[in-house]
Amino acid sequence: EVLWTKTAWAGGPAIKRHPKSSHAASTPATDGTHVVAFFGSEGLFCYDFDGELLWKKDFGVLDSGYYVVKDAQWGFASSPVIYGDHVFVQCDVQENSFVAALDVATGEEVWRTSRDDVPSWSTPAIQVGETRSQLILNGYKHIGGYDLATGEALWKTGHEAGGDIPVPTPIVDGDLVFITNAHGQAAPILAISTSASGDFPLDAADGDDLVWSQRMRRGCYMQTPLVYRGALYCGRDNGAVQCLDAGTGALHYQGRVGGGRTGFSASPVAGDGKLYFTSELGEVHVLAAGTEFKLLAVNDMGETCMASPAVSAGTLFFRTRGHLVAVALPR
Repeated sequence: EVLWTKTAWAGGPAIKRHPKSSHAASTPATDGTHVVAFFGSEGLFCYDFDGELLWKKDFGVLDSGYYVVKDAQWGFASSPVIYGDHVFVQCDVQENSFVAALDVATGEEVWRTSRDDVPSWSTPAIQVGETRSQLILNGYKHIGGYDLATGEALWKTGHEAGGDIPVPTPIVDGDLVFITNAHGQAAPILAISTSASGDFPLDAADGDDLVWSQRMRRGCYMQTPLVYRGALYCGRDNGAVQCLDAGTGALHYQGRVGGGRTGFSASPVAGDGKLYFTSELGEVHVLAAGTEFKLLAVNDMGETCMASPAVSAGTLFFRTRGHLVAVALPR
């Protein structure tokens, strides 16, 4: 049942988009009180749960086109993240890239830190530890952690040695941060310590800051990887799936879903001992979690699906081209 619908903005967009995308590519965020939606150049909007607009923020034109071919305007896609009293945004664009924190109740800017980086489409991740809390960003020139309260840079790596179109969101599990990106000459998978500090090169030997890495073009291009029950699962656009030991990077298996007939843009999700990989054709490939490749089922949604599923209270939510579908797990 639709409770309310609001039009945040109407008009001619400032930036063109990729044919597979839309100007609403960013996923909304909520803390149970606020709903924050980001439309790139058209602004950041915050509503309450009754659909009333609380505030909006205009960051100007946010051009996330390919830095090598600037006319290739692919559209903005980084999603806002809410933690505590703040909403965080990552704006890696053609000029004047930055990361910022805003007061989630008022929209007032709390801090802003400039980033020397080219456009990316990744969403920040939050890591809260005993001694520090940080906002972790993927990037091409600058993969790094920022102090959650002040925006001060805590650590940095990158130096243009990774994939030059960073899309996947960083994943935090225990005391490790998993970063992957692809395109160009590289597609690494990096396991970085949550206590990393300073500036270290992406091609550094595995050690205290860079705990382990895989450089053999195993990283993800579009999909965010998944850590579940001690294993790291990485899905690629062509349906290739690899499972690695999250602690060491050792490869458990490589498999494939989709039979090479379809692309995969949606990120996988997990629950109840199962992994769900959704293809662009709308087929949901269900794998058993574990160190052996085992396909359990393929379920056809009947429509194109580009969006990542959501999981809540035993229910899977799929956003297809024309519908929102809820599937409850057996009780």
